[in-house]
Amino acid sequence: MAAQRRALPRGPDSAGPGPGRGGRRHSSARKGRLQQDPRGRWLKAAILLLLSAAAGGGLVVWSRVRSQDGIPEGGIPADGVTEGGIAADGVTEGGIPADGVTEGGIPADGVTEGGIPADGVTEVLAHRSDHLRDKFIEIPCSEDYDSHKRFAGCTPRKCGRGVTDAVITREEAERIRRIAERGLSLGGSDGGASILDLHSGALSLGKHFVNLYRYFGDKIQDIFTEEDFALYRDVRQRIQQRIAQVFGISSSAMYLTKPTFFSRMNSTGAKTTHDEYWHPHVDKVTYGSFDYTSLLYLSDYSEDFGGGRFVFMDADSNKTVEPRAGRVSFFTSGSENLHRVEKVQWGTRFAITISFTCDPEHGIGDPLLA
Repeated sequence: MAAQRRALPRGPDSAGPGPGRGGRRHSSARKGRLQQDPRGRWLKAAILLLLSAAAGGGLVVWSRVRSQDGIPEGGIPADGVTEGGIAADGVTEGGIPADGVTEGGIPADGVTEGGIPADGVTEVLAHRSDHLRDKFIEIPCSEDYDSHKRFAGCTPRKCGRGVTDAVITREEAERIRRIAERGLSLGGSDGGASILDLHSGALSLGKHFVNLYRYFGDKIQDIFTEEDFALYRDVRQRIQQRIAQVFGISSSAMYLTKPTFFSRMNSTGAKTTHDEYWHPHVDKVTYGSFDYTSLLYLSDYSEDFGGGRFVFMDADSNKTVEPRAGRVSFFTSGSENLHRVEKVQWGTRFAITISFTCDPEHGIGDPLLA
């Protein structure tokens, strides 16, 4: 996979289900979609995907910003600051409603298709104190994948969810967290959820988003090092290989896709709808290209923060994952893995969401510092 330069990605971004794209939708999802302009550039400003606490971060609200000759759609100034970070019709890039949509594509009303409530009986799938080499639960695949092009040897036929503490070490997680902390020190949301996307350059700043590569320029060289980006790539590759192994597919058939980003969550009240990361969602419903989602946790539940657990919402009960530094939660991205993240009650929760597609047209490269 070719490495990605820090310039904004060209061409229309892959989106979740919408007119002409197929796929199931939550009843609360907005019907309107922005018309795509092939001449434009797209910057995906993510806001807080980490919704699924235990999984690592979930997918947050991503604002759609079209950039042409460095000037994003909607009259966004050349310094990369968006006007609220929201497209004019309230629909974000990827067809995500700007209100209440979080990690992976979350319906605004918090009620999932099929009427499954956010509360209910809870079982702990992974305690923070556990050290799990591999824990995997196979579940029937949803019909979501039937509405998209299938790719032999990759599109899920075996579905489920897994947790492992044996892929990334705690020391590596701490190093990755320091990368996130340095990057987020350049900005941060006024609310409780901030994102940093090293691929597109999207960074929360107040109530807006900026492209940190454009906005901070050469200062980036003082924030990140080549070793940081090399570690980032290595961690991504190992997670990708473990997912491929568990689901019985070739890792070479999988492609990193967007949004892939760091999330930082705390108990500060929401200032905009982008800060509302706790709503239930299905990743593939919002991002049609998603096939496998993973989250790497960078902090510890009950030590670094309270609340913020990742919750799989099943018909019979909720299954929770308690984050711990170095823990990887991964799952197929369809409706079989409806999930949410609890509100953080105290402290700060860090995670990185790493997403994969089987469609090479929606693949992205690893970020490069130079």
